[in-house]
Amino acid sequence: MRAVLTWRDKVEQCIYDLAFKPDGTQLILAAGNRLLVYDTSDGTLLQPLKGHKDTVYCVAYAKDGKRFASGSADKSIIIWTSKLEGILKYTHNDSIQCVSYNPITHQLASCSSSDFGLWSPEQKSVSKHKSSSKITCCSWTNDGQYLALGMSNGVISIRNKNGEEKVKIERPGGSFSPIWSICWNPSREEHNDILAVADWGQKLSFYQLSGKQIGKDRPLNFDPCCISYFTKGEYILVGGSDKQVSLFTKDGVRLGTVGEQNSWVWTCRVKPDSNYVVVGCQDGTISFYQLIFSTVHGLYRDRYAYRDSMTDVIVQHLITEQKVRIKCRELVKKIAIYKNRLAIQLPEKILIYELYSDDSVDMHYRVKEKIVKKFECNLLVVCTDHIILCQEKRLQCLSFSGVKEREWQMESLIRYIKVIGGPAGREGLLVGLKNGQILKIFVDNLFAIVLLKQATAVRCLDMSASRNKLAVVDENDTCLVYDIHTKELLFQEPNANSVAWNTQCEDMLCFSGGGYLNIKASTFPVHQQKLQGFVVGYNGSKIFCLHVFSMSAVEVPQSAPMYQYLDRKMFREAYQIACLGVTDADWRELAMEALEGLEFETAKKAFTRVQDLRYLELISSIEERKKRGETNNDLFLADVFSYQGKFHEAAKLYKRSGHENLALDMYTDLCMFEYAKDFLGSGDPKETKMLITKQADWARNINEPKAAVEMYISAGEHTKAIEISGSHGWVDMLIDIARKLDKAEREPLLMCARYFKKLDSPGYAAETYLKVGDLKSLVQLYVDTKRWDEAFALGEKHPEFKDDIYVPYAQWLAENDRFEEAQKAFHKAGRQGEAVRVLEQLTHNAVVESRFNDAAYYYWMLSMQCLDMAQDPAQKDVMLDKFHHFQHLAELYHGYQTIHRYTEEPFSFDLPETLFNISKFLLHSLTKATPLGISKVNTLFTLAKQSKALGAYKLARHAYDKLRGLQIPARIQKSIELGTLTIRSKPFHDSEELVPLCYRCSTNNPLLNNLGNVCINCRQPFIFSASSYEVLHLVEFYLEEGITDEEAVALIDLEAPRHKREGKWQEIASNSILCSGLIRAGSQHGLCPQQGGSEFVPVVVNRSVLRSMSRRDVLIKRWPPPLQWQYFRSLLPDASITMCPSCFQMFHSEDYELLVLQHACCPYCRRRIDDTGP
Repeated sequence: MRAVLTWRDKVEQCIYDLAFKPDGTQLILAAGNRLLVYDTSDGTLLQPLKGHKDTVYCVAYAKDGKRFASGSADKSIIIWTSKLEGILKYTHNDSIQCVSYNPITHQLASCSSSDFGLWSPEQKSVSKHKSSSKITCCSWTNDGQYLALGMSNGVISIRNKNGEEKVKIERPGGSFSPIWSICWNPSREEHNDILAVADWGQKLSFYQLSGKQIGKDRPLNFDPCCISYFTKGEYILVGGSDKQVSLFTKDGVRLGTVGEQNSWVWTCRVKPDSNYVVVGCQDGTISFYQLIFSTVHGLYRDRYAYRDSMTDVIVQHLITEQKVRIKCRELVKKIAIYKNRLAIQLPEKILIYELYSDDSVDMHYRVKEKIVKKFECNLLVVCTDHIILCQEKRLQCLSFSGVKEREWQMESLIRYIKVIGGPAGREGLLVGLKNGQILKIFVDNLFAIVLLKQATAVRCLDMSASRNKLAVVDENDTCLVYDIHTKELLFQEPNANSVAWNTQCEDMLCFSGGGYLNIKASTFPVHQQKLQGFVVGYNGSKIFCLHVFSMSAVEVPQSAPMYQYLDRKMFREAYQIACLGVTDADWRELAMEALEGLEFETAKKAFTRVQDLRYLELISSIEERKKRGETNNDLFLADVFSYQGKFHEAAKLYKRSGHENLALDMYTDLCMFEYAKDFLGSGDPKETKMLITKQADWARNINEPKAAVEMYISAGEHTKAIEISGSHGWVDMLIDIARKLDKAEREPLLMCARYFKKLDSPGYAAETYLKVGDLKSLVQLYVDTKRWDEAFALGEKHPEFKDDIYVPYAQWLAENDRFEEAQKAFHKAGRQGEAVRVLEQLTHNAVVESRFNDAAYYYWMLSMQCLDMAQDPAQKDVMLDKFHHFQHLAELYHGYQTIHRYTEEPFSFDLPETLFNISKFLLHSLTKATPLGISKVNTLFTLAKQSKALGAYKLARHAYDKLRGLQIPARIQKSIELGTLTIRSKPFHDSEELVPLCYRCSTNNPLLNNLGNVCINCRQPFIFSASSYEVLHLVEFYLEEGITDEEAVALIDLEAPRHKREGKWQEIASNSILCSGLIRAGSQHGLCPQQGGSEFVPVVVNRSVLRSMSRRDVLIKRWPPPLQWQYFRSLLPDASITMCPSCFQMFHSEDYELLVLQHACCPYCRRRIDDTGP
């Protein structure tokens, strides 16, 4: 660090204080009873300000630059504007000692011998506070929250903005060490506010805001009069009785003297945001200095060490950007770095550091040796075991223990020294002298070797990696390159201030100067680019540049020198340069140039760098061909040109080497057919066809499909022509092709048919299939297009396609809810299983969705399907069981639909008797497992309500009792509980009107029948109406053995004449006919018809009884085989009963006619009324 005097002035009075305007343009001095305003740029006195009547002791400028204040021995404070006009004046009781502006609120603190005041522009009055001692100095914290007051009794009082004392710091010396100057560190980076204190006990101390001292007191050996921080707080200025200003670090380490004066220094300040310092003295001298902080640093390859904050050393790894700070706590004078060694010269010693490990990126240093001795030197160099001190013309080599081992005396001043490597303890030094001499010195040899001598002084030196070339920058800014062995000047370049050889390439160096970076390869012209600073190292593609105080690694592409080598076809050298660092485009250019120059090894490496597999395959194939003995370079180069897109050059080379066929293939592949025709042979039809085909391919690819189709047809490539026509929907073109094709060309014709089908032209597709004779595909076409009539017609002619037609037809019908037709279609196709599965799924869905009428209908259809399948003897028993099961389920779901509607819907149109009968029928039928979807709760709930309403109280009680054991939905819980209570008030019997009568034995059956829906006496099953579920007046009878169904029908149709016993017949109509059969049966079983028994005895009739029956009294269920017909005799012929001829369900005729009118079909099997079939 050195101080350069910028300007100086002298006034007659002592200068007690001074202040800079915040922008640094003006300087305000307190001199006598005046204020002097100076221009800081050249020291011109701008204006003296008069306003005080006595000596001005203090002055301070507000942070915003709008006003400043001065305090005087006349006990007054004057506020001045930045235009140098006084605007306000107020007084204290004693002389003013110091003033300070708050940096945030611009509140002014003014301190006198007995008190201090706080004033702000917003206040009209000044708030004053008494002081126990004379206040000598004051300073605000950065945030403006606290004011520190220094007193003559050695006490520091820290006050808040209201003047209240928060912290009191009592110094050990008391009044013998009065506080003379204090200042808060202005740095924003410090976590705590730090107060610097200078007292006349000749000590410098530091305190935190809390009053805690930082470190120990630092002795000054003089009485300090002023203390001032640099703008960023990194340095401190202290001046006083030693007649000089000293520079300290922020930690209190003395760094040096700024300027020596002839009298005491009463005030010193730093110009804002600069390195300029102003000093005011007792004798009226004003001195304005510029502080120049020299760069202290060292570099070895990618490690750069430099001084920071004057007392620290930072080692930076230029590649990894890692940094490590070494705190020396003393002024760092010199730095040297070499390999794993680091030397730091301090004022009284030299420290030698070493790395912890040999790792190239290790940044941990430890002290290896200390040489406790004061040295004066210009340059410092460190080696593995020695340090080298440069003192003007003399070099000294010292061991790490401080012992001088040898010394060299030079002819002239040493201007440059550098370690150029070597074995440990035997390193070589490159030394440049002012007289132009360049020497090489080995640290273990007393004799220096003169490498060469030039006429001009040396400024910078560097030696190439192989030690064959030497680069010198002289005092004329010329870079000169010599051959070390021959001493020959190889070349020279102007405008250089520093130079460095590339450590990885022998022939490359760079030098900087005039704001440019210059890169030179071999003897080629220099390549320039802009760069600020000095080049200090060159490693690969990285150039290490020192600009002002910072070192940076600049990545520089080596493109320019690489192209210089390429221009001279020096491919190997260009490759070496590229390895230092070039762009991908440069690598590709190198690869292409090397490939065209048939330098395959270099091209291969370059293409590998850019990962171009295509060219690598080309090189590999050429190398294989060379191994097989091919030596025609024209052919190799032609292949290279064709890969690069230089097709005409490639064709010329192919033709020159006698390979016209390769040119033909190339132009054909490129669709350059006009050029290809020039290389056709003597009209070879195969080659011509191939060319036309490829031309068609090209037309297709460039979106000229019609031209491509015509070319394909002319070339005989019908398949491709069909493919293009089909993909574009050209039906006319397709049918033309199909009609021109011979029927033997099956594949193209089938392709045409597929496109016709896809393009919705089934007529053309059918024509094409017929031409080929592919009937199976024709059937599939009819099926896919739903042209069922044509399909059936074709099926009649060719029965083998029956399954292919009827199965999809059935599926289509089922998808369109035409299940009866679907079943017929399934039957025709012989797919009964599929029909059953479809119906089972539909049935399940209907039950899950509570469509119980549909479920009943589907179960009935399933039962009839099973009956049809039962004709197969192998499935007869299984299918008959399923038939009876499905019939039973159909009856249950048909009845439950009414119950469900009654319980789930808000309104019901069914009669109470109907609901009563249905729920009673279901109760007697659900003796085993309950089918899916049928609710016992709903059934019992309906039965209970209707039984109670109709007078069947006993049955109602039973239903309510049953309900108590079931889980009841919340919606009917209260209704059931109420019904259970109210039924107890009713009689314990059922109404006789509701009791069912057995029409066979005339027995009254109880409403609650444990046997189910059969008579408790004769076990005769009841026949129920399928609408009202009343017991019908029907009795089933069976034919005597030997009587066929046809004979029985014939006998019944005879209508036997009524004789004189007719009256008696009428009287016993309800029993006589039946009795005759039953007596016969009874005689065999030993019981009479009127007696009860545990087994059911059927009524069997003979021929004479059949002849006596009337056709209108007999109902016959004409079941298809393998079932037997069922015969029923109506005992009340006047009460007409109708039986559906399809499902054989019985109805009261009036009910049936009403239901048919409502639904236009049978309510059970949904047989249409206009359907004349059975």
